[in-house]
Amino acid sequence: MFRHMEIKDAIPSFAALSQETRLAAYRLLVRHEPEGLAAGEIARQLGVPHNTMSAHLATLARAGWVVSERHSRSIIYRANIQHMNEVVEFLVRDCCAGHPEVCEPPGYSAGGACTPSDGDLCNE
Repeated sequence: MFRHMEIKDAIPSFAALSQETRLAAYRLLVRHEPEGLAAGEIARQLGVPHNTMSAHLATLARAGWVVSERHSRSIIYRANIQHMNEVVEFLVRDCCAGHPEVCEPPGYSAGGACTPSDGDLCNE
């Protein structure tokens, strides 16, 4: 089960995604789960200079959105899906006045994951 995110944790998390390149990087990493991508490949695919991408990835890591692991000379980044689910659970819990069914988007299950029958919704 998820830890219950508090507002003090949610604010920096939302702030980290409130920039176009960081949001694009996170979405790219979600599409490359579970293998992840090297930092240089993320920069190449998004057309961003490597040093700029490193700064964006560091911001995402501090906020909990990505995790990294060194493989030889490369750093492989992966989306932290558990964190994403905690953020969604925070919104549903706090913004729906205790009635998560009111806010539940199509394809979102109570366990925090897309359902296989939702196809494109889960892959957007």
